[in-house]
Amino acid sequence: MDDLTLAARLGRFRASVARRQARRVADVPGGLAVFDDEFPLSHEHNQLLLTEPGPAPDDLPALADELFAHLPHRRIALLDGTLTAAYAAVLTRAGYAREDEVVMVHEGPAPAPAASVREVGAAALAAPYALQLRTWMPDAGPEVLGQLVARRPRRRAGADDVRFLASYTEGAPAADGAPGVRGGEVAAWADLYVDRAAGIAQTEDVVTAEAHVRRGHGDAVVATALHLAAAAGCGVRFLVADAADWPRAWYARRGYRVVGASSGFVRTG
Repeated sequence: MDDLTLAARLGRFRASVARRQARRVADVPGGLAVFDDEFPLSHEHNQLLLTEPGPAPDDLPALADELFAHLPHRRIALLDGTLTAAYAAVLTRAGYAREDEVVMVHEGPAPAPAASVREVGAAALAAPYALQLRTWMPDAGPEVLGQLVARRPRRRAGADDVRFLASYTEGAPAADGAPGVRGGEVAAWADLYVDRAAGIAQTEDVVTAEAHVRRGHGDAVVATALHLAAAAGCGVRFLVADAADWPRAWYARRGYRVVGASSGFVRTG
């Protein structure tokens, strides 16, 4: 499969993940709009996603305004990189900020799982994620932060098999005296979406807590996610990274290769 075809397939996978999580869906030409009235401030759960050409470029801002008139934000995800050239100019003129992404596929054998990583429930990630959000968004109010933390369980619906992975610092020994993680802190985490039927797995929302950077915990969760995806029979293992930020090169050193691009456009206020 050539890269262009693969990237389009992965864009449709991402749209499917959003559709499955949504409380409400509106199909539109070229894609869909997803809504979640429980988390109206979550851009992830209230956005317009296009996987192929749909509305005329000049009509797209008005369509977003119509769909999300009840919300203080607009987010439009162009999940096929070829769409950016068609829509970027009109969205920029309409006041949208642009976020370019690269779609990266892991090549080569999957690494061994890390001993520090465990599959956890959403509750285990609530406190470390809330702390990290305060670092990223110091001016955000409690309602925004609360919704962003509380939304994680909704992600369980995104695929047939969704796992939350966490790498722990070394803690107290287990009850039998063997090395363990009891008493350790969550140092890094990631979500894993697995579709065995399609043979696709996505690692998403990879985060290392500020207090634990450069200690191998990010490596640990990514390696374990790749191992679990391969064990589930997923020959296509991918993630999405900021096109201009350092994690792109970090992932490349771990066997990921760029196969495509996508863009997000956001307007607030």
